[in-house]
Amino acid sequence: MPPKEPPRRRVPGPARPARPRPSSAGARPSRPAPRPAPQRTPPRPPARRPRTIRLGSPRPRLRLISLGLTLVMLVFVVRLLQVQAVDASAYAAKADKYRFQEYTLSAERGEITDRNGIALAASVDAYDITADPKLFTREESKVTDAPEQAAALLAPLLGKEPAELAKKLRTPKSRYTLLARKQTPQVWNQIRDLKRVYGQKAQRSAGGNGVNLLGGVLSEPSTKRVYPNGELAAGILGYVNAEGRGAGGVESMLDPELAGKDGKIRFTQSGGRQVPTAGSQGTPAVPGSDIELTIDRDIQWAAQQAITDQVRKSKADRGYVIVQDTRTGEVLAMANAPGFDPNDLSAANAASMGNAALQDAYEPGSTSKVMSMAAVLEEGKAAPDTHVTVPNRLHRGDRLFKDDIDHPTWYLTLNGVLAKSSNIGTILATGRLGATQPESNRVLHAYLRKFGMGSPTGLNYPGETPGILAEPQDWSTSQQYTIPFGQGLSLNAMQAASVYSTIANGGVRVEPTLVRGSKGPDGRFAPGPKPKESQVVSEKTAHTLATMLESVVGNEEGTGTKAAIPGYRVAGKTGTANRVDPELGRYKGYTASFAGFAPADEPRITVYCAIQNPTKGSYFGGQICGPIYKKVMEFALKTLHIAPTGVTPARLPVTFDPTP
Repeated sequence: MPPKEPPRRRVPGPARPARPRPSSAGARPSRPAPRPAPQRTPPRPPARRPRTIRLGSPRPRLRLISLGLTLVMLVFVVRLLQVQAVDASAYAAKADKYRFQEYTLSAERGEITDRNGIALAASVDAYDITADPKLFTREESKVTDAPEQAAALLAPLLGKEPAELAKKLRTPKSRYTLLARKQTPQVWNQIRDLKRVYGQKAQRSAGGNGVNLLGGVLSEPSTKRVYPNGELAAGILGYVNAEGRGAGGVESMLDPELAGKDGKIRFTQSGGRQVPTAGSQGTPAVPGSDIELTIDRDIQWAAQQAITDQVRKSKADRGYVIVQDTRTGEVLAMANAPGFDPNDLSAANAASMGNAALQDAYEPGSTSKVMSMAAVLEEGKAAPDTHVTVPNRLHRGDRLFKDDIDHPTWYLTLNGVLAKSSNIGTILATGRLGATQPESNRVLHAYLRKFGMGSPTGLNYPGETPGILAEPQDWSTSQQYTIPFGQGLSLNAMQAASVYSTIANGGVRVEPTLVRGSKGPDGRFAPGPKPKESQVVSEKTAHTLATMLESVVGNEEGTGTKAAIPGYRVAGKTGTANRVDPELGRYKGYTASFAGFAPADEPRITVYCAIQNPTKGSYFGGQICGPIYKKVMEFALKTLHIAPTGVTPARLPVTFDPTP
């Protein structure tokens, strides 16, 4: 069957026009002629009427915007006036502060050398390790504990506690902090390597925007004081403090000459770095002068070894040895034991950091008798062969005096009194200096002063003691008789050595010197000032005393036989004194000493040794200081190529026969 057609849909045609209504008169209008039917077309949808938006007036908005812009511009103008007019100078100062960087250029400290130019103290390159605390803040480092992390890395290298470093790195409102002074180039190289490693890690992380934890650690060039020979001559040299200034010894005494003059440099910086094209300005540093001492390093070493060994064996508090050129007064060695290492002050004992040879005041004992004998000989009151009868006890004033040992009555010459170191014999001899005891006291006091007792040595050494010598009218009853044999007055080791150098030099006292000269930045050598000289006793008296002192060492009855040196004529004197304990304020223990010179007939070298409070073994000066004298004197004679004179010594009598 064919498919059915779908029903046709009827499309409405156009609306018919309305019929006109009949007029009120009732006449029927005529019917119009029929029109042809219009062609049917689909109807059009009704057209939409466009919507219209009515805008408000733009003037209010323009006024508001104009007002806002005006206020903003007004704020800028006010701020500009404040910056460029009101606070211009303050902001300019701040700009200069951050734009320009100023550094101090440390002057290189001069060297200290021995008489042969061998360095005893020198300066080497070093670095002060610094940091910019701002770069360790959380805002800059993007790490909460940046100071702690950086401190943990730096502490082992700088030898500091991490907490101490972290505290410095957290310094508020600061762009500079000092972490450590005077670090070696090796330490700074290690820090720099660490910075490079962490910088590379920062570049690899966070797209190249990571932060270097050690980026704020910097360095400033500096110098560090070093002492190539360690403890050798430390008591003479002293040391420098953390600020690089002399704080003891020659370092302090000659600090202005050694230190030089610091310079300054000022340059433009940006971001912590110098702007190369902006240039720089400043004043250069002037290096310090080199100081040449009179010390001979080899003789100093021998003296220091000898006294250190004996102090240790005797379990003594301390000891000192001085070696002096008898003709010039130059100090060839000044050794102290125990000593200290100026390279490591943290390990030093504070009591050992000075120069005890110049700073200790003590009673000399029998080595002082040479001054009493010089006075007696110079005044013509006795001769070397003058007879002196020495009892076992001597009553003077309110005291009973004795010698070191009990003995029967001794029949000694004046030479024998010195050789056997008799206290009683010395009292009897010096009693001849005046018609009365007070007059004898005044004469003896005058000679003691001439020999330098109670006065500075002339070295101008910091902390040096002048010793103690009361005026003769102030001498107590016991002092009148103890001072002649070395108790009741005090001196330092350099003063004691100078006494024997005076005798060795024909009775002329030459002030000791420690500095030969200096060499300035221009390289020119300037010799030190010439020492003062004074005639204490005549050349005849000095020669007689030298011969008498040979009996102390060369005669079997003398007390200094352990100081004898084969082939050389040796003059010397032993000393054993009661020691004043500075803590107790009374006598406790002994001071053992030995002093002398060689060759006795043509003196060149003086050696003085003293040991304080020996507690093990002998405490007599001839027993423990005599061997030190021998060892040091032998070394000095060989070092300076001083040959024996070959002249046979005179043999002065020590005793006399009392029988008629």
